[in-house]
Amino acid sequence: MKTAARSLIILGVISGLTSGADILPDEVLTATVGGTVTFITSVSPPVTPFVSVAWDFVNTNNVKVNIITSTESNNTAPEYEGRITLLRSNGSLELRNLTLNDSGQYIVSIIPDEQQQQTTGQTTLNVLVPVSSVTVTISGTDLVEFNSFVSLSCSSSGSSLSFLWLNGSSVVTATDRVQLLNLNRTITIVSVSRYDQGPFSCRVSNAVSSGTSEPVKLSISYGADNVGISGPGKLEVEQTLVLFCSAESSPPADYTWTVNGKEMLNHSAVFIKHVTQCSDSGTYVCQARNQLTGRTSLGEHSVSVQACGLSPGAIAGIVIACVLVFGGVLAGGLYFWKNNSSMSPRFGRSNTSAQPQTCKTGQEEVYENDSVIYENTI
Repeated sequence: MKTAARSLIILGVISGLTSGADILPDEVLTATVGGTVTFITSVSPPVTPFVSVAWDFVNTNNVKVNIITSTESNNTAPEYEGRITLLRSNGSLELRNLTLNDSGQYIVSIIPDEQQQQTTGQTTLNVLVPVSSVTVTISGTDLVEFNSFVSLSCSSSGSSLSFLWLNGSSVVTATDRVQLLNLNRTITIVSVSRYDQGPFSCRVSNAVSSGTSEPVKLSISYGADNVGISGPGKLEVEQTLVLFCSAESSPPADYTWTVNGKEMLNHSAVFIKHVTQCSDSGTYVCQARNQLTGRTSLGEHSVSVQACGLSPGAIAGIVIACVLVFGGVLAGGLYFWKNNSSMSPRFGRSNTSAQPQTCKTGQEEVYENDSVIYENTI
């Protein structure tokens, strides 16, 4: 914040001089400590010098002091030596190096010439200390949502100060939970929530300057709540199952997993089962707990492991076993046929009383022809 070292206040420039008229405006004027103010009358410079110009000051204790009276010579009060300049041409007055004690009422009296009556004017000056050193203090830390209240107090150097609280860029107003006290110097929040973290800042101003504090944030513990689990709902056997648990919590929550009512030893936000089985189907529950607030919340997720009649490995084993069995049966049949052929007659029919040969495949029986004609090999 920067404050102008010098203030120039011009009091009405109105041409002409009317006998008995107020030649200074009525509004209250403001200036800064250490600055300068110029009281300019509404009088036009006369052809001949004024007979008399006098300035008086009435302080806040209603004590009247003559600042300067100018006739043929200037009579200046000691406390104003070196601080004022009188413009004889129109009766205006410049006052420098202002202090708080210069706040009050200023009165000018002018006698234009011996033929005219005295003309006067008056105005009020308010000298202010600029705003500086704006700071915010907090009544407590380790706040818990819904259980705690907190007060923020604003302090500043300066005079005639006004206070305004900001939450981010929004102006803080009084509600059923927010109280503005001590002419807005203090803000109290009851039953704090996670949305009251801020940042809060205090803006202080007066008629000549303004300043804003550094933003402050409140540390509020909340949760755990709004628990959610993300991950697949279906997967095949022997695949990897990965589930993620999340919760709104400050500080971060601790997690516990339960599968089909059985608590697991996993205390991480991530649940991993590398090789799933049919028994891994069911309900997965994640419990989130905030150790500081003592609050817990649950989230559920259903998982279904597919193709649980036979696993791919079991199916492959059955196929291999069938191939081996079929190959063994075929080899045995050929061996039997060769041995029987060596004992059979070379000519003629086979024994008609022989039983038919069958091959059972599990579906139906196939019978071979019961008479075989062997060719002459001679």
